[in-house]
Amino acid sequence: MSAAVVVRASAGGVVPAVIVGGGRVGDALLKMGPPEDVMVKRGESIPEGSTGPIFVCTRNDALAGIVDACPADRREDLVFLQNGMLQPWLDSQGIGNCTQALIYFAVAKLGEAPTDGKTDLNPEGLTAAHGKWAEALAARLAGGDMSCKVLDKAAFTQSMFEKLIWICAFMLVGARHEGSTVGDVESTHRAEVAALISELCDGLEGVDFGADTVERLCAYARSVAHFPTAVKEFEWRNGYFHGLSAAALAAGKPDPFPTHTAWLKEVGAI
Repeated sequence: MSAAVVVRASAGGVVPAVIVGGGRVGDALLKMGPPEDVMVKRGESIPEGSTGPIFVCTRNDALAGIVDACPADRREDLVFLQNGMLQPWLDSQGIGNCTQALIYFAVAKLGEAPTDGKTDLNPEGLTAAHGKWAEALAARLAGGDMSCKVLDKAAFTQSMFEKLIWICAFMLVGARHEGSTVGDVESTHRAEVAALISELCDGLEGVDFGADTVERLCAYARSVAHFPTAVKEFEWRNGYFHGLSAAALAAGKPDPFPTHTAWLKEVGAI
């Protein structure tokens, strides 16, 4: 941000923002913010002269267009709230240092208040953010009685991989058992999902996971037990681990995630 641009918090202490995407999450963030917020629908441009964070609340497949349409001097203000592994793609776009958030709250229907992803193991909440606008997001969520931790890079990276592992493991095990919800996976197929979580954690190099990772991810599953399961957005989710497997095999090394690979084939994802 240039020295000439000054962003001031509103009377309520929340920094005005541009919100891209008028879906459930975007609508919820708008309702938590001040009147100065600007909502931008998909395909519309970031307003010239706008300041503050730009909360990107769209599907992953819309990200390229949003970044392309964002003025170059505003790209550092983008805040990404999507599921999946975004870091390699962000790096390829030259915006790897943008703020990212791990969203552990759910909005059942457009216009409804979000439900915080607090669990019996983590009653303080799991939503987290890192980057330039992390504190601004945390303040906005706090105004809506929602939790958000502001983490340093190392802690956020671990949490980012945990959330990726959660969605990859629970969706894949659920796909093996047609019609299963997240709660069904946690209660009925817990041994399978626990084994897959452990494999994905153990096979990642350079990331240290705590001994309670399986328990924490299962606790979150219980808090969103009604969620359906399906392997989707492959490029951003299970595709990350499949890419590591393919690279290892191409180099003549063992597959670090053999169960994951086998189950992807079983459900027809690869």
